[in-house]
Amino acid sequence: MYIVDVYKHTMARVSIKSAIISLGIFSMMVTVYQWGSCDIGHRDDNFYRENVGFQPRVAQSFKENSNKNTLKYKEIECVINGEDSQKCRREAKEVYMPFSFIQKYFEVYGSIESYDGYERFEFQHSYSKVHPIPEEYSPGGIFMSFEFYNVEERNRVKCLTGQYGVPMSTQWTSSGHYYPIQIAQFGLSHYSKHLAGPKPKVQVLEDGESGDTSEWLLPDRRSQLAVKTDVDFTDNSIIEFDTSENLKNPGITISMDEKKLTTLSLDIKFISNGSLTVLLRTGDGNLFRIHYVLGDTLIYLQKRDLYYGLGSKARGKWLHITRMVMVDFQKGLALSMSKSKVAKFKRNARIAAICLRGHGLVDNVTLSSAAHLEHFFDAANYLVNQQDDQGGWPIMVQRKLVPAVLELDAGWYSAMGQGQSISLLVRAYIVSKDQKYLDAAERALDVFEIKSGDGGVLTKFAGVYDWYEEYPTTPSSYVLNGFIYSLLGLYDLKEVASGKGAAHATRLFDVGMKTLKNMLLMFDSGSGTFYDLRHLTLGGAPNRARWDYHTVHINQLNLLSLIDNDPLFTTTAKRWTDYMKGKLSPHN
Repeated sequence: MYIVDVYKHTMARVSIKSAIISLGIFSMMVTVYQWGSCDIGHRDDNFYRENVGFQPRVAQSFKENSNKNTLKYKEIECVINGEDSQKCRREAKEVYMPFSFIQKYFEVYGSIESYDGYERFEFQHSYSKVHPIPEEYSPGGIFMSFEFYNVEERNRVKCLTGQYGVPMSTQWTSSGHYYPIQIAQFGLSHYSKHLAGPKPKVQVLEDGESGDTSEWLLPDRRSQLAVKTDVDFTDNSIIEFDTSENLKNPGITISMDEKKLTTLSLDIKFISNGSLTVLLRTGDGNLFRIHYVLGDTLIYLQKRDLYYGLGSKARGKWLHITRMVMVDFQKGLALSMSKSKVAKFKRNARIAAICLRGHGLVDNVTLSSAAHLEHFFDAANYLVNQQDDQGGWPIMVQRKLVPAVLELDAGWYSAMGQGQSISLLVRAYIVSKDQKYLDAAERALDVFEIKSGDGGVLTKFAGVYDWYEEYPTTPSSYVLNGFIYSLLGLYDLKEVASGKGAAHATRLFDVGMKTLKNMLLMFDSGSGTFYDLRHLTLGGAPNRARWDYHTVHINQLNLLSLIDNDPLFTTTAKRWTDYMKGKLSPHN
């Protein structure tokens, strides 16, 4: 079973009495309230059930009723800090405030849910989740909780490029750029899914070994399809196809009706100009075509035809193509449709056919429920091939943390990008034993030695503690989660490498861990965590971490506790977890 990013909160509903409001003469306990639905508890005298199902109690405000189950209330004005007012309701000594106000005022979350035949109000102090702590951590194992990530489906992913098979990010620019952090997370998520999930289901459509090509349909008498031997590499049987390259040509086609196995993989070599098309049948019965063409087009939609470019230099080379067809479909529809319409079309679509055009060779055509390792190696190979002379992966877009104050020009490095890329490359080496991945990981260490003011990621806090910057701004920003991700990459490499590479990674890791242990509690706000320390470097307001970043901090500390037995990590993670349930640090 695949686990998605979105999960449903399942806290048991309790009567919520969390906010104390002074009303001048006396203090009243405020219970969270939504108009038209009252809070119901198992010990409430007004709570009852019958065999016919749940009977919601009725609020009566202006007339007496002898029914003991009837609530009596009156409207009352709630004055908020002497500056604002809300229309509330009073029941004896209780005051009920609109939850819409409570939610915004206290930054809490809740909704009315119906299950087990009953209606409940589910309240939570935070919206994010801390994942269970694994028994151990190893550089070849699941990375953090990335098996729950679906990077390719994020709104800030424009598409998976046809040329490299990795995400094109729209973060900070709508035109798109290759963001190494996103690419590394894409690879790490699929690697983690490969380890955590079930074995994918695979259907082989064509591998040339049977010698039977009868399932393929030729569009005309001039088109040809034949089995031949691959004398260049494996001596295995492959398929040679030859038909018109014109996209108006239906192509040499194999048909199907597949809704569950929607990841397409194949090896293909275009001898002439050509294309690969996946034909989809949508829920309304119409056909939609996804064309993978020779060219540099990133993604282009023209009515019911969607185009992805495989690169202008792809002709004459063997290409291993792995596409999540429904993700490609989703990203294309998003160019012209709302998110709700995209979801509907994606949900009801199915693969109807695969079509080949031009002259070329093809082998190992499969449909599967997933191809996690192939996506993982797409990311790893991209990082190897795109690493620059300094060992880094520059981010070619301007970044403005604080406009006109904390800004980075295009071409900056990120310690988080370096660290997560190292974690990915180390795993690629462990799986493949190919030295190129480990070599690239070791070269990535050089960026950690370059000061942020000189174009690297290294800065010092108070002139004492070395810090690896996710955003190497001047003055420094000290982003916590990015720093810890860089340390995890250094740990992965030091555990796997040998010789100078291991010594280099160990030194950087040890220095970074010393810094973390001395600075970690600077990020504790008493009710949550700070995302960074800009309030110290700029002298402005603190930048509080959203709950999803707060849980990343906790998950990171839990992981660090598996590789370092300093109780600082476990005690801090426990306290930060308690903050998510409304607990606060002590006051004076």
